[in-house]
Amino acid sequence: MSKTSVGPTNDFCPQTLFLYGTFDDQGRANFGLFCWFSYLWDSQLGVMACIGGSKQTRDNIHRRNVFSANLVTEALLPLADFLGNTPGHGGAKRNLKLETEEGRVLPVPVLKASPVAYELEVKQFIPMDDGEVMLCRIRNVLQDEGLAREDISDPEKMNAIAPVHTTCRRYFSWSGKDLGAWGEVMSGFSTPAGI
Repeated sequence: MSKTSVGPTNDFCPQTLFLYGTFDDQGRANFGLFCWFSYLWDSQLGVMACIGGSKQTRDNIHRRNVFSANLVTEALLPLADFLGNTPGHGGAKRNLKLETEEGRVLPVPVLKASPVAYELEVKQFIPMDDGEVMLCRIRNVLQDEGLAREDISDPEKMNAIAPVHTTCRRYFSWSGKDLGAWGEVMSGFSTPAGI
């Protein structure tokens, strides 16, 4: 297969989406959408996450050194797109009513609607020019009870929870179906009493 050189890009390399949950300085839950998330090994499984630019989520993580990473599913995508395309510093997300609970091990907000949530403690911050890499200990993983069932195969579980991926500034289903462009999907989001 013939190849051509292009500028720096991660197009065609899908990444899983997570909503990072933090508490702001007033103790209110705040969530931001991120995909720069992967795993590391340092005597145990850990997480490496990156946040670029100035973000409320980044400020909150620095305040407490903890956050949750909530898996984004197709059902959560309109909310996630809204949260990812709405600045946190301006307060536009401040009055959003989300159904959350506190982590079982760390003081972090967890979205009840997400089937998998990590409770993460930052072990090391690595500053970059306009971003920051965080090496994190996984202090707890919360999963829907159905994911522990042994009478359902792992592929069936993945299809049931329907995690969302992103590449080329678009969202894609687990099966590769196009779900829309960044900033487009939030048009299907309305602010009900709770999510």
